[in-house]
Amino acid sequence: MSIRYISQKLAQQIDEELMSASGAFSLDQLMELAGLSCAQALSKSFSVESHKRVMVACGPGNQGGDGLVAARHLHHFKYRPTIYLPKPGSKDTYKRLLKQCENLNIPVLKDVEEFKNGLKESDVILDAIFGFSFSPPLREPFDQVLNAITSTPIPIVSVDIPSGWSVTDGPQPLYTEKDNTQTIKTFEPEVLVSLTAPKEGVRNFKGRHWLGGRFVPDDLAKKFELNIPEYPGVDQVVELPGARQPSKQ
Repeated sequence: MSIRYISQKLAQQIDEELMSASGAFSLDQLMELAGLSCAQALSKSFSVESHKRVMVACGPGNQGGDGLVAARHLHHFKYRPTIYLPKPGSKDTYKRLLKQCENLNIPVLKDVEEFKNGLKESDVILDAIFGFSFSPPLREPFDQVLNAITSTPIPIVSVDIPSGWSVTDGPQPLYTEKDNTQTIKTFEPEVLVSLTAPKEGVRNFKGRHWLGGRFVPDDLAKKFELNIPEYPGVDQVVELPGARQPSKQ
C-alpha cells in the first residue's frame, strides 16, 4: 500500500498522541529524533566532500528546534554548519538546544544582512524556518529571508514542509505583514525531509524526498493507516519514490 499523505489536523493529532500520557514522548525527544533524521537526509543527499558548508535557517518554533538539533549532528558528521536565528524561541528546550550548538562553536547569525552574505559562502541550505502550523502573512525579517533563499543558486533541503508552503495546497504566493498586495514567490527545494508522514501539500513534490522520524509506534501507525515504508538497516530515514530534480552545484 502507498504511504499516506496527512492533513494539518491529523499531523497535529499525531503529535498530541505522541506527547500524551499514553504516548510518553517529550518534545525534546521528538526534536532530537527529527533533527537527527534531517542531518542524515542532508548527508545522504549532499556529501561532506562537496557540500561541507551548511546554512541552517531556523525559525522561532519547533521547526527551528529541529534545525538546531540537525546543526549539532551535522557538526559531528564533519560538516561546517552556520545557524541563522533571527528570533530565538523562548522555551527552555529551545534555549538548551541553542546552548549545545554554541558549546560546539557553531556560528550563530541574527542579522538578515549577515544571513544574505553567509549564503554566498554556503554550499547548501537547511530550511527549518516554518512548519505545518505556518499561516500568512510573512513578518519581518522572514520576508527578506524567503526572498534570499528563493534567489540563491545553492541547493535547499527543507524540513517537513518547505517554508511558506500551504500544508494542504503546497506552493502558494505569500504576502507581507506590511503590504498585503506584495507577493513573494515560494521556492521549491531540491530535497525534502518529511517527518512522521508526508503532508498533503507535498504530494506533487518532484525533488528527492526522504521520510524521517523512525519513532512512530506500530499501533499508532496502524491506527492512522500511515503505511510507513520499511527503514533500511539502522538508518533514521528512508527515501520515498518520485522524480528527482537535477542538483544545483
